Amino acid sequence: MLTITHRYRIYPDIAQEQQLFEWMNICRNAYNYALREIKDWCDSRKCLVDRCSIEKEYILSPELKFTHEIQQLNNLPKAKKKFPRLSEVPSQVLQQAIKQLHIGWRYFQERGFGLRRFKKYGQFKSLLFPQFKENPFKENPLTNLQIKLPKLGEITINLHRPIPTGFVVKQVRILRKADKWYASISLQCDVSVPDPIPHGHPIGVDVGLEKFLATSDGVLIKPPKFFKQLQSRLKVLQRRLSRKKKRSKNYEKQRLKVARLHHQIDNTRKDFHYKQAHTLGDASDMVFMEDLDYRTNAKGMFGKHMLDAAFGQFRSIVKYVCWKRGKFFSEVDARGTSQQCPECNGEVKKDLSVRVHDCPHCGYKTDRDVAAGQNIRNRGIVETRHGASVLISTVGQTGIESACADELPGAEETQSRQVSKSRKRVTRKPKK
Repeated sequence: MLTITHRYRIYPDIAQEQQLFEWMNICRNAYNYALREIKDWCDSRKCLVDRCSIEKEYILSPELKFTHEIQQLNNLPKAKKKFPRLSEVPSQVLQQAIKQLHIGWRYFQERGFGLRRFKKYGQFKSLLFPQFKENPFKENPLTNLQIKLPKLGEITINLHRPIPTGFVVKQVRILRKADKWYASISLQCDVSVPDPIPHGHPIGVDVGLEKFLATSDGVLIKPPKFFKQLQSRLKVLQRRLSRKKKRSKNYEKQRLKVARLHHQIDNTRKDFHYKQAHTLGDASDMVFMEDLDYRTNAKGMFGKHMLDAAFGQFRSIVKYVCWKRGKFFSEVDARGTSQQCPECNGEVKKDLSVRVHDCPHCGYKTDRDVAAGQNIRNRGIVETRHGASVLISTVGQTGIESACADELPGAEETQSRQVSKSRKRVTRKPKK
């Protein structure tokens, strides 16, 4: 079963927009009420065995069991009789708000962090319509001009790319970003797509702050710095927002200006990432990147620049684009990629101020980031060969012949003529 998601811009009228706002507020109240039940039960079990707290203590019956997801979903029909406003929202949309809470609760229990918080006014920004009937005689909920949703009617949609043949609409999520509305449509098709296999021309990609990316073929891309370019304008808008009275009309107008600017930064950054990912797909058949946890680097002195570059999002987009285009993608060990010569495999120590790789052993000289990309490519070839038990053609490279083979067609010439030795795959992960 293949599932893909397309996001389209929608244009609800004034009545539909007000109805969506009302539904979001009702779902937010149901979410907070369910979370309050969970937290009350947890607080009532915090009392020590031999004594109680001096300040306060939640007292609940010891026979009361934890309020599970099924129990809270079964209580919704009773709550609708007591609170008639709940009946305004489609039943499945209201149920998804409770399910969303318990998905986050299970995440908190498994990892030990990420405790759910109460949603304030305006923080619940999406509604999920989880099901559409698969009846061939029933009208399709999505046409070229409109999308039809339960209790909401037809909404104008900009279908900028057509629905692929053979796919059916499974669910629709309506979300609001700044003052714009979007519909994320999940499409499914009963087909199995095999994962891409290693083949053809390999390329290694090294990302950094001075150069956004450097490939093993010598391509260098400067960082665009979307947030830094608009930071001064954002600072002015946020200062004006801080002087407004909260929940007033002027406050809402100014808040939308700040939200629009953040939305513009996000859109331009994501557009740049997709364009660079497709460029890498055009230039190669295999893409290798470093297996790094960029959240750790974002907590350092260059955290703002790391978050502005969004390397984690870029790696996820490259992985998706490679899968979609039939290109092979893999992550390799990142240790020592900038301290190793891609030609002779010798160790070349250098700090961050040295931006040129000049090997004293073999005399190979190139850009520091390009050399790191070549090491990433060499490690990717070796790890893929040993992990998948396949032979990858790397015509044009010389050196250790046992690390590559040239029986497979479709290879192109690359710069480096040496393949590094394989290492045990160890990734940099934050300590728990």
